Amino acid sequence: MSQHPADSHEKIRVRQARENNLRGVDVDIPKRRITAFTGVSGSGKSSLVFGTIAAESQRLINETYTTFIQSFMPSMPRPDVEVLENLSAAIVVDQERMGANSRSTVGTATDAYSLLRVLYSRYSTPSAGGAGAYSFNLGEGACPVCEGFGTEASIDLDELLDWDKTLNEGAITAPNFAPGAWLWQTLTAGTEPDLDLKLRDMPKPMLDRLLYEEAGKVKLNGANMSYSGLITRIKSNYIHSGREIKQAHIREWIERISTTAPCSACDGSRLGEKARASKINDRGIADMTALQVTELLDELEKVQHEDAAPLIANLKAVLKSMVDLGLGYLSLDRPAGTLSGGEAQRVKMIRHLGSALSDVTYVFDEPTVGLHPHDIQRMNGLLANLRDKGNTVLVVEHKPEVIKIADHVVDLGPGAGTHGGTVCYSGDVAGLLAGDTLTGKHFNTRATLKQNPRKAQGAMEIRGASLHNLKNVSVDIPTGVMCAITGVAGSGKSTLVHSTIAKREDVAVVDQSAIRGSRRSNPATYTGIMDPIRAAFAKANGVKPALFSANSAGACPGCNGVGFTYTDLASMAGVALPCEQCGGKRYTAEVLEYTFDGLNIAEVLDLSMEEALAQLNVPKAKPVLARLNQVGLGYLKLGQRLNTLSGGERQRIKLAINLGQGAGTYILDEPTTGLHMADVQNMLRLLDEMVDEGNTVIVIEHHLAVVAHSDWVIDLGPGAGHEGGSIVFEGTPKDLAASGTLTGVHLAEYSKG
Repeated sequence: MSQHPADSHEKIRVRQARENNLRGVDVDIPKRRITAFTGVSGSGKSSLVFGTIAAESQRLINETYTTFIQSFMPSMPRPDVEVLENLSAAIVVDQERMGANSRSTVGTATDAYSLLRVLYSRYSTPSAGGAGAYSFNLGEGACPVCEGFGTEASIDLDELLDWDKTLNEGAITAPNFAPGAWLWQTLTAGTEPDLDLKLRDMPKPMLDRLLYEEAGKVKLNGANMSYSGLITRIKSNYIHSGREIKQAHIREWIERISTTAPCSACDGSRLGEKARASKINDRGIADMTALQVTELLDELEKVQHEDAAPLIANLKAVLKSMVDLGLGYLSLDRPAGTLSGGEAQRVKMIRHLGSALSDVTYVFDEPTVGLHPHDIQRMNGLLANLRDKGNTVLVVEHKPEVIKIADHVVDLGPGAGTHGGTVCYSGDVAGLLAGDTLTGKHFNTRATLKQNPRKAQGAMEIRGASLHNLKNVSVDIPTGVMCAITGVAGSGKSTLVHSTIAKREDVAVVDQSAIRGSRRSNPATYTGIMDPIRAAFAKANGVKPALFSANSAGACPGCNGVGFTYTDLASMAGVALPCEQCGGKRYTAEVLEYTFDGLNIAEVLDLSMEEALAQLNVPKAKPVLARLNQVGLGYLKLGQRLNTLSGGERQRIKLAINLGQGAGTYILDEPTTGLHMADVQNMLRLLDEMVDEGNTVIVIEHHLAVVAHSDWVIDLGPGAGHEGGSIVFEGTPKDLAASGTLTGVHLAEYSKG
């Protein structure tokens, strides 16, 4: 086969990329290879890979659609880059959680459930019909009672009622139902219970009337009044109404008393009667999806239908990919919204692994998040498979184990934010290690096993934990030290911590879940430092603080303080453009005239945390700014929109807020997510400071540097799913390295360097 006359088309050419903090980046990225993008958090990796290369690829693909179709698609502005050549179609596989759509499951998010439906439509007895008859998302297959959701709202009666009181003594704990209150009067007049009988002694027919009576009319003080049973009223007014509950205390009460129970008609299977009656080897389709993937593979081995062999082979290939990605412990009926960011990313990968497409650019955002070192080796194999099919693989990654297998490395930096945005190195891994960039220097850094661990001050007891796959676990978590909870993905680490001690009052849980807030929210408003900044501006200029709020008096009228305007062009794509009146600054021209420390409010919001700490003379903002720098977010801008932050950045913001509140016990779920090897050392220093101040720090972690640095380790396993859920080791990192558990073996290798 003849060589291409020039290999210029074999590289993605980027010239003068200036998205976010990129400072005119020029780089060539080889096609059909694995390229790892490295550098400290905030160095510009995501701006180059996602904000420039992937964004332009997707924008160009959108432009190939008709104007009519484009009108239904989000508008994508062209990235700030002068030259971007030789792009191929980009598929972004990120860590965004898969939404809370309760109709989406692991089975529907991969192709596994579609294939299983075809299998049942052809080979089950009695057949319910075509593949659609087994879909809980279609009318023909869904359970008519729960409409395919599998659950029904239920009320926790023990939360709602005090069984040892009479109605006259206040047995109903619901707001507005105090004895003698208007709602209490209509309820009791209509359902006619004995007001002086303890609820636990009330005859069942009377209690059922009180709770479940259908709506009716009753005469009260000469007037006709509506009444209904207590549960009937709560469900119709709050749970099934679809209306937003404005009062916070009612909202909290509803959350407290509401539980979801499996649908009584379909027993949670989501399916109608015909689909439930269909069996293959005495198992219904819902029985199959309830098995964890490793068990489902075993079950499919038993299906003996000669004609079904190709279909079963396809289904098994999808399930084997899940096992290879360390997801063998999931079941296909698991709701997609309950997956972690790392799990969601790996589930999205499944669709692409069996894809017939080649010459595609796959873009991954830290695909190793949530993976034990044991699983990372398998992930590497899958990245290599995608490349070997003729695809370009771009990976934003911090872990040396992944960077090591890349054909090419682009290292950005040298620092974060304004100190980053340049290419420090572009070449092979050997060259990276020989160079003097931060990534090259830290590549082989190893945290030594802690020789003198701190002694526990006490213990938090967990007894008989049995949620999900936990096998009646009893364990003591030491206090006053740093304790790491380890084990492969799906071994039960998060379940153990979040279902027990995380629920205690003096415990702060610092996770990576989304921060509630609108597109107006930013780190300054979320952390509370905006209030003293506004007050300082107001005092210096003799005006009201509300002027310096982009949500209040000072907001630019053109964009209502959002900073951009969105124009919907009916038959053409809508466009988001910086507001013409304020140029994206969010405030009125009058407000921008006022200054403090020589800066106007928009310029202050454009400062990074590091610059704000050095330049702003606002004493009340200093402690939070110092903590934001301490947790490695010095590069973040005060006014950056919260919805642009990564999971790791969200977690570190929450940590900064919590540090000032002295909770006593902190639970951190993978705090090294998104952190460069150099930043991990800073995080360890911070965790040490927290413990030295008398706090207890519990980290759910895979990063071996964190495990090695802990005072105590609790290792779960031995495997994932049904093979996990037990404590396989408790002790010091030194003893763990000698223990022979899966984590111990990797820790021993790691600590040798």
